[in-house]
Formats: sequence, structure tokens, C-alpha cells
Amino acid sequence: MTTTLEKTFSVGKFLVSPFTHSTESGDYAASLSIRSGRGSGTLDRVFRFVPRFSCRDEALQYALNQCPGLLPAQLAA
Repeated sequence: MTTTLEKTFSVGKFLVSPFTHSTESGDYAASLSIRSGRGSGTLDRVFRFVPRFSCRDEALQYALNQCPGLLPAQLAA
């Protein structure tokens, strides 16, 4: 399994990092990390999505499309 970290970006006080993973069957899975805080007060939530994709770019786009629904409502608007 190969994991690829894509470019990390900021949304308000959150740091968003999309990931793609190649699976044993040759498909790609999507994940998304949403981080906030600093030092010992850091909170990092990682979301792993169920759908599988035939190419890495489709998996990446899916993870990015999920971001607005996972951020607090005042930032997603």
C-alpha cells in the first residue's frame, strides 16, 4: 500500500491535508486530515472514505469535495 500526501492548505484555523492510498487490489482510497491547535493542544482528525477509485486523481478530488461538510459550519459557507 502506498500513501501519497497531497499539498496541505489552511482553512481558517484548520490545516487540511488530503491523502490517497493505493490498495492491494490496485484501486485508490481517499483520506482527509483536519488539524487544529499547536503543541500539546493539537487535535488531528483523520477521515477515511469508503469509496474506491480507479485513479489517484479521482480519489484526491473526492477527499477535497468532502472537506466543506467536515469543517465547522461557519467555515464551510
